[in-house]
Amino acid sequence: MEETPEKVLYVLTCAAENPERATLPWVLGNAALAMDVGAVVVLQGNGVYLAQKGYVDHMVSAHGFSPVKKLMADFQSLGGRILVCVPCIRERNISEADLIDGTEPAAAAKVNTEAMESKAVFVY
Repeated sequence: MEETPEKVLYVLTCAAENPERATLPWVLGNAALAMDVGAVVVLQGNGVYLAQKGYVDHMVSAHGFSPVKKLMADFQSLGGRILVCVPCIRERNISEADLIDGTEPAAAAKVNTEAMESKAVFVY
């Protein structure tokens, strides 16, 4: 039987209204990926705005950290996955076509599966 690699799930529920909480999952996710641990960020609630094209272009990050735009790009280039809550984008009138490349629309079953397959789940 093949061993499942370790994975951490970060649920991000805010955006520019709380730069610190919107920054930390990307920092931790990038660190996990550098440690050869899988990382998935799920954007829910206002967090889905981070996946909207252009939103993070001028967003302020938590003090002392790289811009969220760079952190997200690094996360994706290191192999991190970004899931975006479909009901949440619909509630905010964001279409799937408005999402940045490489994001995966997801609903409750997918998020639950990711959580059950993860060694740890952090919520921001």
